[in-house]
Amino acid sequence: MTADRTAIERTILALCAARGPERSICPSEVARALAGDDEKVWRLLMHPVREEALRLARAGRVEILRKGKTQDPNAGIRGVIRLRIAGGEREG
Repeated sequence: MTADRTAIERTILALCAARGPERSICPSEVARALAGDDEKVWRLLMHPVREEALRLARAGRVEILRKGKTQDPNAGIRGVIRLRIAGGEREG
């Protein structure tokens, strides 16, 4: 399963906007929205979703959170992350 960058971007922004500025989404929610619930299929989208999230964060459209704190998208971000629409209230 592949999804183009535009589809991933639209899905990230739509899910983040629907969740609201104070709440975040998991990148796997984006992958599942695009690929369905078959884990073998949606897991293939996780890397492209994270890459698109980084691009959107660098453009100031979303924020990347790790352990409830906003991360610099230009730093090496590893591990579990969450996404929210840019300008949300700080969690934690």
